[in-house]
Amino acid sequence: MNPTANVDVARAVEPHEVGNALEWEPRVGEASWWQTRQSRESLVEWLLGLFTDPGAGLTRDKTRRRGLGKLLDWLESQPGETWQDRWMASGADDAGFEWTDLALQGRGTPKSHWRDELATGLVLLVAGQAIRPSYPWLLRQRVTVMLTESRAASDPDAFHRLEQLAQHATPTARSDALNKLTWIVIRKGGLVGDITVGDCIELTAALEEHHFRGSAGRPLFYALLKETGVLPASAPLRLRALRIEGRRSVEQIVDAYGIECRAVRDLLVEYFTERAPELDHVSLRSIARNLCRLFWRDLEIHHPGIELLRLTPEVAQAWKERLAFIRDAQGHPVRPRVNFRSELVFVRAFYQDIARWAADDPARWAPWVAPCPIKANECATKKSRSGVKPWMDQRTRTQLPLLPALLRAVDRQRKDAEARITAARATPAGGRFLVAGEEFERCGFGQARRVYVTEASAGRRRNLTHEEEAAFWSWATVEVLRHTGIRIEEMLELTHQSFIAYTLPTTGEVVPMLQVAPSKTDSERLLLVSPELAEVLTAVIFRVRAGNAALPLVSAYDVFEQTWSPPMPFLFQRRYGTEDRPLTRSYIRECLVATSQSAQITVAGDPLEWRPHDFRRIFVTDAIRSGLPPHIAAKICGHAALDTTMGYTAIYPEDVISHHRAFIARRRSDRPSEEYRDLTATEWNEFLAHFELRKVALGTCGRDYATPCQHENACVRCPLLLVDPAQMPRLQEIHANLVDRLREARDQGWLGEVAAIETTMAAAAQKLEAMRERAAQPSTVHLGMPDFRRNAGRSSAEPETPPTASGPL
Repeated sequence: MNPTANVDVARAVEPHEVGNALEWEPRVGEASWWQTRQSRESLVEWLLGLFTDPGAGLTRDKTRRRGLGKLLDWLESQPGETWQDRWMASGADDAGFEWTDLALQGRGTPKSHWRDELATGLVLLVAGQAIRPSYPWLLRQRVTVMLTESRAASDPDAFHRLEQLAQHATPTARSDALNKLTWIVIRKGGLVGDITVGDCIELTAALEEHHFRGSAGRPLFYALLKETGVLPASAPLRLRALRIEGRRSVEQIVDAYGIECRAVRDLLVEYFTERAPELDHVSLRSIARNLCRLFWRDLEIHHPGIELLRLTPEVAQAWKERLAFIRDAQGHPVRPRVNFRSELVFVRAFYQDIARWAADDPARWAPWVAPCPIKANECATKKSRSGVKPWMDQRTRTQLPLLPALLRAVDRQRKDAEARITAARATPAGGRFLVAGEEFERCGFGQARRVYVTEASAGRRRNLTHEEEAAFWSWATVEVLRHTGIRIEEMLELTHQSFIAYTLPTTGEVVPMLQVAPSKTDSERLLLVSPELAEVLTAVIFRVRAGNAALPLVSAYDVFEQTWSPPMPFLFQRRYGTEDRPLTRSYIRECLVATSQSAQITVAGDPLEWRPHDFRRIFVTDAIRSGLPPHIAAKICGHAALDTTMGYTAIYPEDVISHHRAFIARRRSDRPSEEYRDLTATEWNEFLAHFELRKVALGTCGRDYATPCQHENACVRCPLLLVDPAQMPRLQEIHANLVDRLREARDQGWLGEVAAIETTMAAAAQKLEAMRERAAQPSTVHLGMPDFRRNAGRSSAEPETPPTASGPL
């Protein structure tokens, strides 16, 4: 571009009139503007003065002059009053990358440099806004100089400010954002400050249509417009909010299924409007899919002209037969519908609701009352539901004893991933390093500052940044869910303001509590934060804060209500590209799947997959088995009914035995009191002396009082032995002696002795491993409660008042 040029396109652009367009609608393309209306002589003089320097004598400028002349010669032969009209009439906009073939037709064999000259001339027309090609044409081009010249000619100061503002991003993301903004300016005209939300939506749709899906999801260009105030304050904070369909009105939901009978369509709209307040948006759309598509629209397709809900037995039976199978586009059965009876329930409820509402509002609902075509026994799901509780109980009984193994696996996975990425960051590109016996070669620096390595043995390329991130969030998820028993959506909604300081009315001690926002049952509750849970949440806050003074404010999408939350400091969020995003349910499930595969925990030879809701069942079962009253457990879990809590509790055989023994004890208490007497001093002393006899060489015996030793003093084998970590050398000596005895027994052929020694050795090895784990566990240091006076918005000073919120810990 000519540096001495004192005029640019930005100063000469006519002001754009928004008109009465909707807020999120793209700007309507102008039919004519001053650059495209210029005569050839004026246009050439203006473009050459803007993009060339005649006194410099550059070869590039000579090529541009020749190319511009040839291109204008060709366009002048096309019909139209403006250069934009001639460009569209020529068919070049539809030809895409092959547009030069149209311009060279009838010129014989084209020379190699003719295409380059035409392309160079087109750069001047596009950058000077003499023509405005469509998005399909622009997205097919790979002419970087066209975008560069357009930025320099249209709004150089604004593009320079945006580029400086995006210095925190990677070069690829920064270039992608500038290119998108340039495409909008080229296509719509005007300045960067004229870009609207609708323009951003239109460009994103064009990128997706033309398979630029990776680029379509990069939101930096939108974030720059939002941050600089180009977009209005009412515009969504994130581009993703514009790409998600979001909530739809009841009329839009029903009309999407193309119901032909207007009366039935209006009835369904009224029905869903009546039920909408008691349902979340996803449930409402699910019921609408059942009634509109699977029920009524299917009847209209197979029985054209149907207008009444009163169905003949033949029509109803044929519909049920079609519903029983999932069908392809041609209507052929593919497989049986698993939730067939559940689908019938919605239709039966539809008929029953209308009949019940007709009693209260006959004028509105009575004309539609009709016999229900579905009998009660056809909707019975008791048989299918009866197998759910035993399956859940068996799964919980299987997982509960394996939970320690999972905890060790997620902690080891997190530490190993952290060690790998730390070593990789300290290694230059091309260098090799060794971690936990694995050798890696550091690759070049990836995009978005990600760390890539190649396995020296297998040559497989690995993204250590992704692995470390997934390992950390797997560990955090498992720890938070097992300590609290909350639902996954409740965990993802935890914020920095969820911490509350509560003063105990009796002692005045301040204890930390976690406020769980209403979710499934719309019940808010408080949970006590244990030291172990506080340690996990502290690690999460430290990671998300990333050295800043506060957690980033992000907006989360509610998949059930299909709405966006206000910006909040969510604990479970991560950096994704150039923006901070809250973690989603799908990401958590992917992390747990990877953890399940890495942990290699199997049951009967099959790998055990851990799911978020498993930890809720384990939490309830363990709490009730530990003596927590069920009604307290129901309050902690946020269950409205006690039966729900007991449904989560797995029943163990020993529970049945213990409760039966307690029943007998209660029956005995009803017998005459004279049958029972007080303890004598001798008996009490004997009871106390009994515990002194429990001390053995390896620790303490944990058997019940007044019960004999069932293992004949074989303490190494006994599971009731409470081992003392200080006696580990003694147990190691016993284990070594057993190894020698096993070798001797095998040499002498004492097969019976071999089996006994192997059993004792296995028990000794198990106790040694328990000792090592106990010694390796770090001791928890109680740091006390922090001082809330500096940042507390609310406090709980009065002991008589219920818990109140304070600022974040």
